[in-house]
Amino acid sequence: MTQPPPNASPPPAGSPPPGGGFAPPSGPSYAPPTQYAPPTYAGLPGYPPPAHSPYPGFVPLALAPNGQPLASFTDRLLAWLIDTAVASALAMVLFLPVFVWLVVRMVDQMPPPGPDGTLAEPDPSMLITDVFLPVLLAELGIFALLLVFYWLYHVEYARRTGQTLGKKVMKIRIVPVEPGATLTRGALGKRYLVEFVAGSLVPFASYLDGFWQLWDKPWQQCLHDKFAGTVVVKVAA
Repeated sequence: MTQPPPNASPPPAGSPPPGGGFAPPSGPSYAPPTQYAPPTYAGLPGYPPPAHSPYPGFVPLALAPNGQPLASFTDRLLAWLIDTAVASALAMVLFLPVFVWLVVRMVDQMPPPGPDGTLAEPDPSMLITDVFLPVLLAELGIFALLLVFYWLYHVEYARRTGQTLGKKVMKIRIVPVEPGATLTRGALGKRYLVEFVAGSLVPFASYLDGFWQLWDKPWQQCLHDKFAGTVVVKVAA
């Protein structure tokens, strides 16, 4: 059997540990592993981390006064698009019969062609009385009906749960700023006046109203929210 050479020396080793066992090899090439450190997260400007957070850069959700998370701009925009689609469908249903009636009326009142088959030039006064005025009156009537529909939809219907159809789909809800208060017809009526009446009559008012939530602090309110004392929150259903 082969024996180790008599002059063989053991490999270099560090000092034996106090509890016995094997010590890790010593030498310039050995380095102990570094400990794992949890990552830090960079927060958004203007939102300092809370003092109790274990992560210095952690940003909490924006909350309403009652503690519920606030609805995001995307959620509110998509809810508005759904509600606008509902109103647009109603406007099409209302305007289509009026449009058909106007076309039939114009065809019936057109002058007959001459003996050579040419059509006579229409009378300008006839265009005003038979075309322009009926179309204008029809548009004003439909606008008034839409305002009535918006009141029934965004005030009377939304007063039951704080939600329209679009808000139900996006799982957001209108609640009063004051925690524990009841959402009233008066508060929803104020939202209606700013969002729909003023937004329809004042140029660019609807854009300013809708985008106001992007820079509003701390509750991300639109102008109609501020006027009515409401916020929009995210809910489970």
